[in-house]
Order: sequence, then structure tokens, then C-alpha cells
Amino acid sequence: MGKLIVSLSPHAHGTDTVERNMYGVIIALLPALLVSFYFFGIGSAIVCATSVVACVFFEWAINKFMLKNERNTVCDGSAILTGLLLGFNLPSNLPIWIIIIGALFAIGVAKMTFGGLGNNLFNPALVGRAALLVAFPAQMTTWPAIGQHTSYLDAATGATPLAIMQEAIKTGDASLLEKLPSALDLLIGNHPEGAGAVGEICAFALLLGLAYMLWKKIVTWHIPVSIIGTVFVFAGIMHLVHPAYADPFSVIFSGGLMLGAIFMATDYVTSPMTAKGQLIYGVCIGFLTVVIRYWGAYPEGMSFAILIMNAFTPLINSYVKPKRFGEVPAK
Repeated sequence: MGKLIVSLSPHAHGTDTVERNMYGVIIALLPALLVSFYFFGIGSAIVCATSVVACVFFEWAINKFMLKNERNTVCDGSAILTGLLLGFNLPSNLPIWIIIIGALFAIGVAKMTFGGLGNNLFNPALVGRAALLVAFPAQMTTWPAIGQHTSYLDAATGATPLAIMQEAIKTGDASLLEKLPSALDLLIGNHPEGAGAVGEICAFALLLGLAYMLWKKIVTWHIPVSIIGTVFVFAGIMHLVHPAYADPFSVIFSGGLMLGAIFMATDYVTSPMTAKGQLIYGVCIGFLTVVIRYWGAYPEGMSFAILIMNAFTPLINSYVKPKRFGEVPAK
């Protein structure tokens, strides 16, 4: 029999469970998932289904055959959520075998190697995406155009809004930005050419998910708002400095910014615990995202910004650690 460890008062009882929060986030992702099916068709379905099944399988297999855990954790929803988020970060024409490799990195390397849920240092889905981006850069940066519902591997591709923005910055030619969809089109997912990853097509659907999670108190506003606000301000300043930098609305509605700010950066395990720490974390992610987007090698910087700040989360927690209850400040 295990020890019963009782901490000092005050005690608080809540109804939150791992399963409730994980499946709550999955529900919040459903609008974006349905929109991806509408725009990408069978390609989106194959990518997301493969990613989810592979992540669940790897977690079950590692628990059963390598860690010998009596209680398998595949039913808590975390593996399903990781698979869905990984699929959301991939092109809709990515070969199945590459998706499976990404799932192995996400679950086997980023999650189970550190002891499973609650112990991982980095967001598992983003580790899987980053590993695939390094190993298969051509396949991971080939974006199908929308509306090819029955196409999969042979889908026609096009330039994404982020690629257009980066080209305008490199050349200093503001006229290239005329190829961009309007901010409203980016908000609702009306992209005429390359649309990016499966889950980032429609910012409005992702915002609906945020509203649901705020309503259910699954997440707080601090991280999403601080990220989006920082990117908006930074992008707005750069737009005023030089017209070759896109307007801030186009910047926040394009690429994986909304997906990352709402669903990836808010991961309980890899983000700071206090409100103050979350604001610091969010501002830094927003700043790094714009820096990488504008002056980095890849047009998208959201994933790398989150992973970098995941590494700083313990330091942020230490810096903003609240005082113990009842502690008398030193004179």
C-alpha cells in the first residue's frame, strides 16, 4: 500500500481531471478539423487519422512492452490530442510513412522518454513536426492548394501567404504583398494558392476553439492574448517602418500563429504555472515568432519559438515563484 501524503492547509477540491481537459481540447479542435476536411478533403482525413492512430499505438506499445506499466495511459486522451495536433501541423499530402515517423518522435522521444505525461520538457507534437522538418524539408514545405478534395500525393501546390511575405521582405518589394489574400480571407480560410498545414487554414475556427476552452476554463487568456498581441504590435511597427512588411492583421491570421498560440503554447506541462509567468512566456514567443518569420530561414517561426520557450519554462517558473502561504517577508 502506498503512503498517504497530506500537505499543509489550505486544501482545495476541484473537478478537473486529465481526461476532462484532454477531451475538452479535442472538442475545441473539432471546428478546425471539420474546416480542414472541407478545404483539403481526403488528404486532411488521411493525415489526421494516421497521426492519431500512430500516436495512440506508440504510447500503448511503449507502455506495455518497454515500460511495463500496469496501467496504460492511452485512454486519458493525451495521445489522441498529440496525434491530432501533429496532424494539424503537417501538409495534407504528406506520405503516411513520414507521418508515422513524426508520431514516433512525438510520443517515443518527446513524451515517453521523459516519463510520460507531466514529465516532458517540450511539446510532443511540435517535437515531431520539428524532427520531420529537419529530416524531410522538401516534403514538409510543399503545401497543396485548397479545393483538391480527392487528391492526395499528387495534389497541385502553391505559395503560402507566409512565403509571399518572406519574399517581399527579402527583396524589399512591397508590390509582392498584393498577391496576399485579404485579412478577412485569411481569417475564414479563403486561400487561392498554397494554404499551409492542415490545421492552420482557418483562423476563425481556431478562435472558436479558444472561446470554448475559455468558457470551460480549460485554459486562461494569458498565453494566447500575450502571443497574439505581441505579434500584432511588433508586426505593426515593422509595417510602419517599411511597406514590404505585411500589415499586422495579415500576419496574425496567417500560418500557424493561431494554432500555436491557442493549442500548442497553452500545453499545461510545458508552459509556466503562474499568470505572470505565462505573460512573460507569451510575449517572448510572440517576439521570437516574428523574428524567425522575418529574418529566419523558414517562413514560419511559431513552432521553433514555442520549443525555445519550453526550454525556458523552468527558469520562468523559478523567477515568478509565488510566496508560500503565510510566509512573512524578510525585513
